[in-house]
Order: sequence, then C-alpha cells, then structure tokens
Amino acid sequence: MAEIDDTYAEAFRSIYAEVLITARDRYWLDQAIQASTGNASSSILCDCEAGLDRYLQPDETPDGRPGALVQFHVPRFRKDRVEHLERCLLVRVSQNILTCATCSAFCPNPGDHHYKLGRKIAFFGDGYQYRDLRHGRRVWVIPILGGEFVIDRRFGWHEGLMGGNLWFMGRDLDSALAAAQRAAEAAAQVPGVILPFPGGIAASGSKAGSRYSFSVASTYEAYCPTLREQLGAASRVPPGVNSIMEIILNGCDLPTIAQATQAAIHAAQDTPGLLRISAGNYGGRLGKSFIYLRPERQPGV
Repeated sequence: MAEIDDTYAEAFRSIYAEVLITARDRYWLDQAIQASTGNASSSILCDCEAGLDRYLQPDETPDGRPGALVQFHVPRFRKDRVEHLERCLLVRVSQNILTCATCSAFCPNPGDHHYKLGRKIAFFGDGYQYRDLRHGRRVWVIPILGGEFVIDRRFGWHEGLMGGNLWFMGRDLDSALAAAQRAAEAAAQVPGVILPFPGGIAASGSKAGSRYSFSVASTYEAYCPTLREQLGAASRVPPGVNSIMEIILNGCDLPTIAQATQAAIHAAQDTPGLLRISAGNYGGRLGKSFIYLRPERQPGV
C-alpha cells in the first residue's frame, strides 16, 4: 500500500457558474458537455477551468430529459473576474450548447449574483426570439434551424475553490497512471466537484513562474523523474519513483473538495506499483484553503 505524505494541497478562491444542459439523449448531451468544457484545463492559458460535475436523471431536470451539470471557474484574484466569467459563459453557451442538436440550457441555482445571460444569447434570434414560460420557468426561446433553443433568463455565479490536487508517484508509468485513473473516477462521484484536465489527469504538473519572462508557469522540474540525475540534490523525486501523475479538483467549497480528496486517496492507495501519494503547495502563498491528505488533519470537516 502506498505511503500517504503528511501534507496538504493548497486551493485558492474562485468564482464559478453552473449550467444545467439537457438534450434528447445521452449522445447529444455528451457532445454538448465535451464542446462547452473543451480547452478549459488550466487558467494558466485557458479562459476558464471547466468540467462535468454530474449527470442528472430525467426526473431531476426542468424539461424531463437527460441532463448534466457543468461548472466554469475563474480565479478570484482576477480583477475582472465577474466580467470575465460572464464572457466565458457567453462564448461557451452560445457557441457550444446553442449549436448542439436538441440541447437546452438552464440555471440550477441563481444565487445572490447573476448574469442576464439568456437575454444576451437570445439576440441571436435577430428579433424573432421571445420570452415564454416553459417547464414552470421564465425562459427565452430562440428559433433555430433544428427547431427551438430554450434557455433560462438568468444564470448565477458563486464563490468556489480551485487547485485542490493529488500526486500519484509510481514505480513506472503504468502504475502512476492506473492510480490516477482510479482516483479521478472516485473523486468524480462526489457531487459539486470537477476535474478539468483531460481524463481528469494532469501529466504535466506545473510550478508558478519560469526562467522565461513571457511564461507565467513552467514544468515542475524538481518532480520530473527524468531530471533526477541532472538535478542531483535539487531533485525531490523519491527513490524508486519513475512517473508522477496529478489530479486537479475544483469545486463549490472546501468540505466538498476534501471529501473528493479522501475518496480519491482511498480508491488509489492499493494500486500495484504505487509508492507514494502527495500533493503540491506553495506554503500558503497561492491560496489559504488547505486540503489535508490525512483526514485527521482537516479542521472542521
């Protein structure tokens, strides 16, 4: 069984929005999810970090069709965070959900802060759009080639967290990847959490800063197994470790991400060839929300 480091992941504050997508069937629902959350792995260069929270049964959605909740996060430290998140939603809902056959878009939780997103997207109707009451909700209806696109008038944004993480250190690539896959699958089962990287796994964990002035982040060389001999004492790769995989967790709050972290550890810990589970942090310089790997260390959760 892998050793669990006595450390923590350092999460930082975000604002995020949720969109409830519905479609005629699972095929078109998945197309909308994949398109609307694409190119949204890391806020280093992506406009946001996005991913699937969970699927919903027809009896859980406004229009009685298969559905899914997706989250879109931007860092709270951005000065234009509120306007920037609205732009992310405007682009992704209009270009990736409106265009996806049979889909509709609803707001699962308006909250205390909201955007008039439906009204802005409705202008695509070029004057033929109209307001209506559908499924007991106030919506905009936009005529499209495939029929109609239905969208809620308002979409809320909320305070959240980004940057929860776990590192899986394996004897080889296969063991590290298998552990990370187990962990990602387990964490994804916790409602309120997304894993924004491809397949839920980041194979290229980064550190803040770079020797190049134009880059805000770069490879975390101290944890690159192939640089162990070159770096000598500066390498932090434990003996016997030849591959490290990472998962990143964003979510609605600290208890939710802590729950997903423990689910991930439990699922991965006995993976053959996995030697150690750890996490990345910057000593509190990046964020003030700590997700401890050892549950007894997590205060108030």
